[in-house]
Amino acid sequence: MTTAGDIMHRGAQWIPVHETLDRAAQLMRELGVGALPISDENERLCGILTDRDIVVGCVAVGHDPAKVTAGDMAQGTPRWIEASADVGEVLREMQTHQIRRLPVIENKRLVGMISEADIARHLTGDQVASFAGRVYAESGAR
Repeated sequence: MTTAGDIMHRGAQWIPVHETLDRAAQLMRELGVGALPISDENERLCGILTDRDIVVGCVAVGHDPAKVTAGDMAQGTPRWIEASADVGEVLREMQTHQIRRLPVIENKRLVGMISEADIARHLTGDQVASFAGRVYAESGAR
């Protein structure tokens, strides 16, 4: 059985809710990623911040990324998966909620992220095609 832990990208890092978007962008550059899970003061997931969120939701509307926090950008109910979850559960979670990145949690701690690239690298062509068809079925995919 292939699990979320088997296909995830290890070494994911939180961005605390109080950190500014300019710091988030710097951290994304340092880590070579386009998304960071947002954590509250107890390291609980409260959202995901993407590079697109910073550009479209802050810069493009004239806000200062040095003054807007990651917490200001957190929206909706955060989705995540246990590291021990079967890859089928990963696909269902991402497809059902039309999301492109999924934090992986183990013992209530962030241990990795699953992205579209991880799906493409580790699953069969049929699984990837099904995933893409469902996640991109509507323009609301994030």
